[in-house]
Amino acid sequence: MAHYNDCIIEVTQAAMQIQVLGCSGGIGGTLRTSSFLVDEDILLDAGTGVGDLSIDALAKIDHVFLTHSHIDHILSIPLIADTVQGLRNKPIYIYALAETISSIKQHLFNWVIWPDFTELPSKAEPCVSFVSIVAGQSIQLSQRTITAIPANHTVPAVGYLLDSGAGSLVYSGDTTSHAPFWAALNRAKLLKYLIIETSFVDSEEARTLAAKHYNPKMLCEDLALLNSDPEVFITHLKPDQESLIMREFEQHSPRQHINQLAHGSLFSF
Repeated sequence: MAHYNDCIIEVTQAAMQIQVLGCSGGIGGTLRTSSFLVDEDILLDAGTGVGDLSIDALAKIDHVFLTHSHIDHILSIPLIADTVQGLRNKPIYIYALAETISSIKQHLFNWVIWPDFTELPSKAEPCVSFVSIVAGQSIQLSQRTITAIPANHTVPAVGYLLDSGAGSLVYSGDTTSHAPFWAALNRAKLLKYLIIETSFVDSEEARTLAAKHYNPKMLCEDLALLNSDPEVFITHLKPDQESLIMREFEQHSPRQHINQLAHGSLFSF
């Protein structure tokens, strides 16, 4: 049980399983943008992959943890709210940095782009309730702990460390090289999986730095900072560069197996 803003959040399931709903840096065909279903009740980011869930599955989502405000990570939130508002008797709690929440309120739930579901069906019983968090803060949901960790992007951003008690997983969200991020990983207990972005090829270094993403060379250099040896999965690849990005990882790190994350993958820990 967790308490936020005088609200009581009931969570009973303790085991952690993550299903990849979307892990691409773009759309088209089977490509979906960043979204991950944790057990049945938590989303990490809310990109286009959320749309593949059934209405019953959408209605079970109680918590959404956002890494940052960019549209490929948040665009399913208004549609989830609109779809399930009549199927739930408690709010969907959306955890994010204060800056991310402000952006969503100003540019999305503003009665122009979309109705404000923090006021619908009523202000007393809204469909959506925001919970402001900061980097380093942990949210305890039954035996599951979700900790926001520092990230470095063009807008305020965090990644997330998920800890089941038996093992942990880190999802970077969008980031570039950032010493506090790697320090947080080195403090993680039983780190089994690292899901981390790489958006561009090495030859687009100027674009990579301007957009504050990773390329293979930069990420391989930073992976050397890790004190543990988790399985590494690459997410957020730009659709036209996927094959070349993965070939460059093989060139930079031939002895370390670095995997391309796949839609539909399952992680249990």
